[in-house]
Amino acid sequence: MKKIFHPASTRGKADYGWLQAKYSFSFANYFDPQRLQFGLLRVLNDDVVAPAMGFGRHPHANMEIVTIPQFGAVKHKDSMGNEGIVAAGEIQVMSAGSGVEHSEVNASAKEPLKLFQIWVFSEEENVTPRYDQKKIASLVKPNEISTVVKPKNEANENELWVHQQAYFNLGEFTENREVNYFLKTPSHGIYLMVIEGQITIADEILKDRDAIGIWDSHEISFSVTKDTKLLLIEVPMN
Repeated sequence: MKKIFHPASTRGKADYGWLQAKYSFSFANYFDPQRLQFGLLRVLNDDVVAPAMGFGRHPHANMEIVTIPQFGAVKHKDSMGNEGIVAAGEIQVMSAGSGVEHSEVNASAKEPLKLFQIWVFSEEENVTPRYDQKKIASLVKPNEISTVVKPKNEANENELWVHQQAYFNLGEFTENREVNYFLKTPSHGIYLMVIEGQITIADEILKDRDAIGIWDSHEISFSVTKDTKLLLIEVPMN
């Protein structure tokens, strides 16, 4: 087993006034040659957006984009004709494919918006762009790791999916628990972030926003304390 530990305090930081951002990997004005990506996971941004502010219309291509609001709601509009609100408790998936433009704005004029924005490289280039969103509650089982986004070839018509052999998982634990996670493919790795709470994994103790990448192992075991929320992303390593 190989691992890389990313304490929350080592993430990149940016203060744009309207946006307070923490970057797990090199992004925008933050560059660290040792933290370009983890396997095919390219971006994991932890953003706080001021009321009524946001990202104006901008393009993407050949990237699978997953947005998970933690507090507040995103007002989304894109060149595919999709327009609406993605609130905390929901998850949004957009395949940029051959090219799409979109805007994401804090839907509230009074409260901040807190969200994760996650990108993985597409498995196939220039696919037809697509968009989907669902409520998380029906997808997450208590006190275990639940897959909320799958590869296209494994998902049914009611599930969220991406054009990549990647698995997005969430865990919400209300009790102490030992957890075993079995990787779908030996050549994959996992990138695990503690959203809040605490876990012990691979001889490391992780607390709020700490993260760890693990690969060259078919099974990951860790202990979770109660009142812990986790984000676990399994991706190909090359």
